[in-house]
Amino acid sequence: MKNMRKDHLTVLKGLNLKITPRRLAVLKVLSEETMYVSPEELWGKVKDRFASIGLPTVYRILDELSEGNVISKIIHPNRQLYYFYCGKIEHHHHFICLSCRRVEDVDLCVAAEIEREVKGNLKGKVLSHILQINGFCSSCSIAGKKRKVKK
Repeated sequence: MKNMRKDHLTVLKGLNLKITPRRLAVLKVLSEETMYVSPEELWGKVKDRFASIGLPTVYRILDELSEGNVISKIIHPNRQLYYFYCGKIEHHHHFICLSCRRVEDVDLCVAAEIEREVKGNLKGKVLSHILQINGFCSSCSIAGKKRKVKK
């Protein structure tokens, strides 16, 4: 696929992070997921491979990968953070299905208009932005009344 992230070793090297079995395991598990996961869910899957890995270590690795823009933080209406590995490098946003937990890329970005507004009317400068669109995917929308927001 075009514009996809390199292998996990290259990702960690690019972030100047030491390549450790635990970091590699977290990246591998996240990259195999098709939906967003909580740190606790991820920990449960990683500790099958590393019985000695603790939840604080998983949180620390998630923070490192998130700060490096390798993974996306999903801010759920239940106020819990979830994480998703997105292989797409170029700037984009995500549509989050609150029922089935799927994450889809949204390539449209309206930040340029917002930046003009901030610069022109507020005399400020935008350094970054985060846009997350929550809703129900087409499959869950068709299901209608059966859909519900999952944690």
